[in-house]
Amino acid sequence: MIAIILKWHVKPQYADQFPQLVSEFTQACRAEPGCLWFEWARSVDDPNVYLGTEAYADAAAGKAHVESEHFKKAMATQGEYAARRPQIVSVETPGDGWSELGEIQMDD
Repeated sequence: MIAIILKWHVKPQYADQFPQLVSEFTQACRAEPGCLWFEWARSVDDPNVYLGTEAYADAAAGKAHVESEHFKKAMATQGEYAARRPQIVSVETPGDGWSELGEIQMDD
């Protein structure tokens, strides 16, 4: 699986509406056959920062994602919303989903 975390510093004038501004792209990504998930979360420390988490089944699915028309369109237009170049962490890891955090103590 290819797991990706994005950190977007959004211009303040777009911060509240950012999820709606990228909704078409988000939905198109989620509809890709190899997409395992594509989600956005807003920082609790900075309302102008959004974190995106996405995962693709394998390298072929990741390649299809970056070669898609919706990806190309988003890369050509969504920079308008960015206060600075978005940051990314991308890793290839075994599996096809989230693992449990084994270290946490839980009430049974």
